[in-house]
Amino acid sequence: MEPISKKYSGLIMKMIESSRAQMKVSDENVYQPSNKTILGYIDQIIEENLLPGSRILEHQHLEQLFDFVQQGKSCLILPEHYSNFDLPVFHYLLRKQGGKCADLAEKLIAIAGYKLNETNPVVTAFSEAYSRIVIYPSRSLEIIKEKLKDPKELVKELMKSREINHAAMKALNEMKYQGHPILVFPAGTRYRPWDPSTKRGVREIDSYVRSFDYMVLVSINGNMLRINPEGEMHEDLIGPDTLLFQVSEPIVCDEFREKIKHELHFRDDKKQAVVDAIMERLDAMHEAVEKMRLA
Repeated sequence: MEPISKKYSGLIMKMIESSRAQMKVSDENVYQPSNKTILGYIDQIIEENLLPGSRILEHQHLEQLFDFVQQGKSCLILPEHYSNFDLPVFHYLLRKQGGKCADLAEKLIAIAGYKLNETNPVVTAFSEAYSRIVIYPSRSLEIIKEKLKDPKELVKELMKSREINHAAMKALNEMKYQGHPILVFPAGTRYRPWDPSTKRGVREIDSYVRSFDYMVLVSINGNMLRINPEGEMHEDLIGPDTLLFQVSEPIVCDEFREKIKHELHFRDDKKQAVVDAIMERLDAMHEAVEKMRLA
């Protein structure tokens, strides 16, 4: 495997030249629609590295979810998160599946952290291929709090986070009832084996579940773009692999939350308990598919 920025430098230059995204996120540009030109370049990279057998298992559950979307219901997709190519490969396979899955891909909006816009032009260009609502994640704010020593700078950053997230939630509440399924990674970051905390779901996900009608969980087995422990995001390591996405049946969000909160009534933090239950189910789905792969 080698850094994606090295192996595909020519394509990446074309992506940057086609980019129209603003690298600074504000409350005025939190919704950023897909750049189809860049999407085509990323598809080329995926096609070179996606091995035969890659597919979406139980894709009919996504078709059921899209039926709910068309009925005016708000629908949420909660996948595992290992790679910055989780969304690109999922989106690609949805389009290849055709029918309602392709329609879902066309309408899909992902929740994305602002660092994907503000890190560097390469990462921004990759992110720009997919429609997204940009937020200021709680994990990022905690890191900033530790780094900033000047109280004035910290207040400025807190105001920025509040303005971005307020605008993002307003955009989300509009889009989710306008025929757009919403994808958000419950872990809030890519899983790093050397940091177990990255596998834990973030507490804010309970707020998403509370405000949606239906959700599906998506486990991911396989990874063509691995985190480079010694490099930045644009230096992640690319290599061929078979990817399998397992989709749960659509789940009624209210019923799920009430069931978990009832079962875990002794827990002080019931919101985290709901998110923990989601991550446990994703883990179980992942392990089941892994056993199937090894059989």
